[in-house]
Amino acid sequence: MQLGLRESLPALVAKRFIAAKEALAQKPSGARADKDRSGPKPDPFENPPTDLVIAQIPQENPAYTLVLNKYPVIPNHFILATKAWKSQTDILEKEDLDAAYACIKAWRDNQTGQEDSGPKRLFAFFNSGDESGASQPHRHLQFLPVEAMSQGDSGSWRPLIDTVSSQSVGPESEYRRLSQIPFAHFALPLPENPTADTLHAIYLSLYRVALSTAKGSLGEHAQATGGPAAISYNLAMTESMMMICPRRCESARIPVDPSALRDVQEPGVVALNGTILAGTLMVKAEAEWNELRRNPDRLADILASVGYPQPDSRGLALL
Repeated sequence: MQLGLRESLPALVAKRFIAAKEALAQKPSGARADKDRSGPKPDPFENPPTDLVIAQIPQENPAYTLVLNKYPVIPNHFILATKAWKSQTDILEKEDLDAAYACIKAWRDNQTGQEDSGPKRLFAFFNSGDESGASQPHRHLQFLPVEAMSQGDSGSWRPLIDTVSSQSVGPESEYRRLSQIPFAHFALPLPENPTADTLHAIYLSLYRVALSTAKGSLGEHAQATGGPAAISYNLAMTESMMMICPRRCESARIPVDPSALRDVQEPGVVALNGTILAGTLMVKAEAEWNELRRNPDRLADILASVGYPQPDSRGLALL
């Protein structure tokens, strides 16, 4: 897919993010938050605020909207949402993956004035199902700039999906994974400039191996290429790799003293979404973060509890 943007994607996202941040700073402090509104939960992608909209793509006959995340934790966090309502829990269509890859490629290829700071990359992720960390039923994929995710790291940090991509495959399976990660996950490399059909075929292969891991067998869902997904899962994609993990639980608990976190909603509860495949998670309070630093085994327990156990390599031929 050709995005057909009037400016480079990084420039458009950065300009919109700065403008939205300035507009937010000017809002009255007493303004009521969206969460205080009564009635049905609105669809944020049906008619998103104009100050959050980055572009409609492709330029001719747009099928998707690029829109800023309204509550970003990391700068320039943006979203690819279908213009027509489609379910977040349905199996992705080839057009969804093609549009997402076009954004990844445009971010890498169309940068201006940033030559000295090295190449910029996007981490794309998709949350599907009740246990995946998905927050909206309207289909959308999300993007985070990799350099922003490092948050000032000296350069040693890299996304988990990159670490997995460097693993060689064994004779029993072509899926790449890390034995030391305490949850089932599978990755496959992407060819250079993949077609929409190729992206979809790789995605379906990953979905089926995740389904087999979660359900014990493929069963009646073996040949499903559309409609509702049979499991909750997270999907991630970079310019060179696609990765999936089936999910059995959305959140886990960190043992902290609730009395020390009186102003924190659900103290000690940490919810994980597709950023788990970047090797990151977000806690709500310093006490939770300190507990994880003091007891690294807690992190392993959390990761093991939200995913499925790693399967035996035997029988993991490409599905």
